[in-house]
Amino acid sequence: MRVVILCGGESPERDVSLASGSSVAGALLERGHEVVLVDPAAAEPVLAGPLRPGDAVHAFEVGKEPPSLADRHRLRERMHTALTGGPVLELLRDAELVFLALHGGWGEDGHVQALLEMAGVPFTGAGSAACAAAWHKGRAQAVLGAAGVPVAERVLWPSGESEVPRDVRRLVEAGPVVAKPVADGSSVAVHRVDSLPELARVAAEVHAGAVELLVEPFLPGREFTVAVVGDRALPVIEIELTTPLFDYAAKYQPGAASEVCPARIPDALASRLQEAALRAHRALGFGDDAYSRTDFRCDAAGEPMCLEVNALPGLTAMSLLPLAGSGADWAYPDLVQRIVDLATG
Repeated sequence: MRVVILCGGESPERDVSLASGSSVAGALLERGHEVVLVDPAAAEPVLAGPLRPGDAVHAFEVGKEPPSLADRHRLRERMHTALTGGPVLELLRDAELVFLALHGGWGEDGHVQALLEMAGVPFTGAGSAACAAAWHKGRAQAVLGAAGVPVAERVLWPSGESEVPRDVRRLVEAGPVVAKPVADGSSVAVHRVDSLPELARVAAEVHAGAVELLVEPFLPGREFTVAVVGDRALPVIEIELTTPLFDYAAKYQPGAASEVCPARIPDALASRLQEAALRAHRALGFGDDAYSRTDFRCDAAGEPMCLEVNALPGLTAMSLLPLAGSGADWAYPDLVQRIVDLATG
């Protein structure tokens, strides 16, 4: 097939997305596809291609910190221009499939999916409505809770409010909390907070971007993640941390976390986690042609709580979805081909 891979983009996960894109390109070439690698936010969007089987792909490295996005407005302008006209749009229309390796921002919140839907361009992963539903963690929690997926209490602190909301104050006074932007990925700007002054500093940082702050109790138990590909939940992964939180650095730097697949847990717990991931996948509107990854953390009593559902989880060599695939005896190119088959079958 002629496949265009979209990666990079305008989000804090830009580096991760570029690494995912290059990895996906290598897998597609190994499976005999023709590939064009495109970063719609770059000054020169076509990074490589057309590439044919046997061609080499440049690998991208993920830095220790997310890239500074002081020029995010400019990146978004480029991205919008590239996806709505000119040579990039023509590339997309001529492709037999667009493989979305974008993470965060417009790539994961439904913007890019909506543009491709309007243009009639086939693409991998969930549609715009499901992506939008999963992206806003506050609204997603309400949907998941109503569907019977266990979730922790969450309180939103709107960017326009200078005073600490009463329910936020109550959570902080009851014990440590986790504070993070209500819509972001790769655990960017996630903090464990122990006091109101500390929370005020985090809130000022998040609110500076006109983004709501989400506050929830810190869950001290074990952490798990479960990928769903089509209608199948893959083996459970346990994330064993050397830090309090599975933040950006822990996800992408060697040695910060140990990821065990399949998790060394009783079969009953593994089944519960897989069933909850499937329920979350479906409750947010992900169909059998999509894939997702649902993150869980246990409370003090050992009960797993759903943290979030990722619509376009990372596909780098260090990412959790490929690890889950290996637990199901899928080599990396097998996983990528399955994602292609879901979108085209």
